[in-house]
Amino acid sequence: MAKAKKATGSGGTVKIKMIGSVIGCPKEQRATVRGLGLRRLQQVVEREDTPMVRGMIRKVPHLVAVVE
Repeated sequence: MAKAKKATGSGGTVKIKMIGSVIGCPKEQRATVRGLGLRRLQQVVEREDTPMVRGMIRKVPHLVAVVE
């Protein structure tokens, strides 16, 4: 019996929006936001919903938001 895959958003992707500035943030947080593909405020990117991406989102919850 096949397991049902949990899908959030469309086709197993998650939309991430940058809501805070990285000015004054530690280098690790800047690198995490950059690794998600975000460059400027209010920018929205769509990434594959994987544990790695979810972990990056949890590292900088004050800078990014998940858009439904």
